[in-house]
Amino acid sequence: MRRRFRNGLQRALEFAVVALMVALALVVVLGVGFRRFGAALVWYDEVASILLAWLTFYGAALVALHRAHIGFPKLVDGLAPRFRRPLILLGEVFVLGFFMVTAWAGWRVFGILGGETLVSLPWVPQRLVQSVIPIGAILFIIAELVTLPEVWEGPGSGEGDSREGDSKAGDSPEHSAAPA
Repeated sequence: MRRRFRNGLQRALEFAVVALMVALALVVVLGVGFRRFGAALVWYDEVASILLAWLTFYGAALVALHRAHIGFPKLVDGLAPRFRRPLILLGEVFVLGFFMVTAWAGWRVFGILGGETLVSLPWVPQRLVQSVIPIGAILFIIAELVTLPEVWEGPGSGEGDSREGDSKAGDSPEHSAAPA
């Protein structure tokens, strides 16, 4: 069940990230092209920055699902469980706490914006634009919680290592000779 949920979330995030990258590339190419011919698009800069922010938030959630954010997995995985688990718990408390505060603050911003709109596209509400903050933070929290059991169990835990594509065979934590 957890595996199916994780795969569905991964596919949804991958789709969102690819769609945002394609949209950002198109907006940038259009902006450069129109500017080159002397007809600059008034909305280009604002929309490109928004797409980049959205790409960052949704991409961060996808990377969290793979547990590929910067860290020290080999060092932590090499520790005995009595040291590894408290360290994992401490890290998770900080990460989850940070993103809970981010989601809360994003929700507050969402409420404050009211009827505000984009400057260059007055028909686009700021609430839509800023919704990425609480949504992205909640997706990050979900990704952390979905993968936590694997991390808690350590290298070689049943459902596969979430960093499996990041290293060569024999180099990944589940193939390491470090004591568990």
